[in-house]
Amino acid sequence: MRHQSLPSRGIRDRHSVLVVAKVAGSEPDSAMPFQGRLRRFGLSTFHQDIEAVIPALRRYARALTRDPETADDLVQDTLVRALRSEHLFHGGEIRSWLYTILTNLNRNRLRSLARRPILTPLEDNDAPDAAGPEAGGRDIERALALLVDDQRTALLLVVLEGLTYREVAEVQGVPIGTVMSR
Repeated sequence: MRHQSLPSRGIRDRHSVLVVAKVAGSEPDSAMPFQGRLRRFGLSTFHQDIEAVIPALRRYARALTRDPETADDLVQDTLVRALRSEHLFHGGEIRSWLYTILTNLNRNRLRSLARRPILTPLEDNDAPDAAGPEAGGRDIERALALLVDDQRTALLLVVLEGLTYREVAEVQGVPIGTVMSR
């Protein structure tokens, strides 16, 4: 699929077009307006539900990865995996299912990165005595970075995405008591 040739109207549109193109089994017509493509290809309820969750997936992926490009790649991989695995979805909460896919893909990404050395450039504005409105955001980012991956994931799903402890337990595949202790 040649998603690079799509008009650049934001990742939500590009991902939505990928969803639509996958449903139709063809290359989307980039000259046709986005809403026209939706009507032309006729999305099923499953695909409409997936499309409705894309903004939340992007928000969660950005908070999880702390890198917009990596987050967008992770969301795209999640959507591709979900569309390929539609036959494995047997009802229930599609949002939790998609978060589970995204979380597992991120774990795989982190395992792959763990095998490589980490290089972090120092920036001039990264001084510990820097104050101002951005200092609080940096403190939160640093605190999140210090958390173990499972704890960070649980915290982000509850605080950022508003999932219940039970839903987070399903996404992470652990008992609810484990989530509550994280």
